[in-house]
Amino acid sequence: MNLRAWFLLLFLSLFLSGCGFKMRGKAQLPPEMSHTRLIIDDEYSIFARRVQALLEQAGVEFVSTEKATARLEIPQSKVVTEVLTIGDNARVREYRISHTVKFRVVGKDGKDIIPLQTIRQTREISFDEQQILSVSREQEYVKQDLANTLSRLLVSRLEVVGSQS
Repeated sequence: MNLRAWFLLLFLSLFLSGCGFKMRGKAQLPPEMSHTRLIIDDEYSIFARRVQALLEQAGVEFVSTEKATARLEIPQSKVVTEVLTIGDNARVREYRISHTVKFRVVGKDGKDIIPLQTIRQTREISFDEQQILSVSREQEYVKQDLANTLSRLLVSRLEVVGSQS
């Protein structure tokens, strides 16, 4: 490598270290969550599978109720599609897709580690009559994106409590 490349590499490494950048490590969850029981209506939904994967990466072991030191209860994970606008020809022009999740974490003693909380994300999409198949695919993609975003937000909220304990 020439001298310019070395200086550029040196500059970039100093810049990244000086700006506070660091790789994100394992999530710091509440210690009670080391052996958790997940309670959710649809355990095979995209949202539930994503939450499980993220928590397993953070070191959580999912166990039966008897072995659990905590319960992650998700009483609501609801996706709603609403009509936003209607065109001149009385056909839908825009939709809003909302995903709402309510969750709480309960300790082995029955006390709330994290009280019931609600997180919600929405996305808006346009409807084009000429591309009806792509709109249905876009709706599914948006629903998956919302589930991924909400699962990361849920784990982030758990991390906040974990960093305080």
